[in-house]
Amino acid sequence: MERTPLRIALLSYRSLPTCGGQGVYVRHLSRELVMLGHHVTVVSGPPYPLLDPGIELRMLPSLDLYAEPDPFRWPSPRELRTVADAVEFGLMRTGQFSEPLAFSIRAARALRPDTGHPPRFDIVHDNQGLGYGLLALRRALRPHGVPVVATVHHPITVDRRLALAAAPDRTARAGIRRWYSFLPMQARVARSLDGIIVPSQSSRQEIILDMRVAAAAMRTVPLGVDADVFRPATAPASALASTPGRIVVVTSADVPLKGLGVLLEALAKVRAERDAHLVCVGAARPGGAIEHQVDDLGLTGVVTFRPNLSETELVTLLRSAELAVVPSLHEGFSLPAVEAMACGVALVTTTAGALPEVVGPAGQAAALVAPGDAEALAAAIGRLLDDPALRARMGAAGRTRVKERFSWRAAAAATAAWYADRIDAVRSGRERSSAAGPHPC
Repeated sequence: MERTPLRIALLSYRSLPTCGGQGVYVRHLSRELVMLGHHVTVVSGPPYPLLDPGIELRMLPSLDLYAEPDPFRWPSPRELRTVADAVEFGLMRTGQFSEPLAFSIRAARALRPDTGHPPRFDIVHDNQGLGYGLLALRRALRPHGVPVVATVHHPITVDRRLALAAAPDRTARAGIRRWYSFLPMQARVARSLDGIIVPSQSSRQEIILDMRVAAAAMRTVPLGVDADVFRPATAPASALASTPGRIVVVTSADVPLKGLGVLLEALAKVRAERDAHLVCVGAARPGGAIEHQVDDLGLTGVVTFRPNLSETELVTLLRSAELAVVPSLHEGFSLPAVEAMACGVALVTTTAGALPEVVGPAGQAAALVAPGDAEALAAAIGRLLDDPALRARMGAAGRTRVKERFSWRAAAAATAAWYADRIDAVRSGRERSSAAGPHPC
């Protein structure tokens, strides 16, 4: 029996695609859900998303205290008008990341049903904000049979562990613990919602261990890529040549989790025997560890940072590369790996987290190395740079893998089916008992 189209509220505390994978997720999932006949309202704090036609955007302005060019600014007293404003500012001033909690408070206020009126939505889907406001919203919506669910891409406890391991001293470690003080909140909220969607089996297991979310509460749905946009170039052969020695990485430069420091060490080793240069889709913090490492390794002029690329610019860059690298120390999924494979670019990745799930067996679409091993990473990069035929074979295998396994339409269809299950469960009192059932990568 054909189901009635769903009215979906998709929440994201920050959603600009050029700022990270969460914004990419919001844009493409919302578009494909609408293409399937559903109505989607994206509820977002700044920076706001880029959305396709047919998707409603409800902006929830914040104090935006971490925005450039004045991060950690002091707002004027007249800006502090609500409880959420006070929470956002107060937590920031004590060194804590305040956006998830503040956004959830604003979202709960904006989406709670008016007295005597039915809710506007059939389901509310949070994109890893997991603030306490969601529990208040769930209490308000539950009598109406409206579930509140969330996506957890990976537990941020992993980020904290890696950041602490990279911290230079006790003072830095204390600051890191303060910054990540929102993690117990996220775990409590995740355990209390009507279901959790995750992108990989690796993330699923880590969420069970680190956040103590029950396995039965989760559904695994891999992410996708628009393979009609991310695709190999089709221009005349004279225009198809890649730039010799070009390596591309998509990363948050100063986040230890992403492994850029290890890649820089590997690049220095590679350049001892051959020409190579790195284009990093991201920004290095001025005066930060990555900027210093580039100087210390003699890589100034060899490493280029290109932040905030549009989708078209990213595709053009990937097509110009001889290979792409994902040097992460952990990944819950890795959209950059899938986007590179879709463009027919050979990959070198680590075996961290979900990467083996995403890229497949070693040597097929990617060379796989242990995370944090600069020597092995350099050897794999050198081997691919020296072997055009191997790069071509891996690139073709990656493109085939993407077309067979990773599409946003499939991700949206699986998500919508899960929504229907969650709605039926809440309305029938089954709660989260039928949320399990992974969709294999």
